[in-house]
Amino acid sequence: QVQLVESGGGLVQPGGSLRLSCAASGSMYSISRMGWYRQGPGKERELVAVISGGNPSYADSVKGRFTVSRDNAKNMVYLQMNMLKPEDTAVYYCYAYRYGINYWGKGTLVTVSA
Repeated sequence: QVQLVESGGGLVQPGGSLRLSCAASGSMYSISRMGWYRQGPGKERELVAVISGGNPSYADSVKGRFTVSRDNAKNMVYLQMNMLKPEDTAVYYCYAYRYGINYWGKGTLVTVSA
């Protein structure tokens, strides 16, 4: 079993930065990839960033602004978000894949507004 708990969401000004953290509990063994999804108002859930085998991938909308990283020793995954835009407003969900099963945390709200 994998449990994921996000933190770091909140209200930020356009152009500002936030760093989201995700703490994983249970077994980290065989977790092949971790990352972040988000769901904005009236939108479908979309993949934001994922890291697999140390290699990150990003949605085109966040490429160059967001950075995903993973610390296996601490059982943590992070999302550093820079140059935030109002369209980044969403609930952000931590994601993990293990033994063919997808896991998500309960989400943390990020609101980008002046």
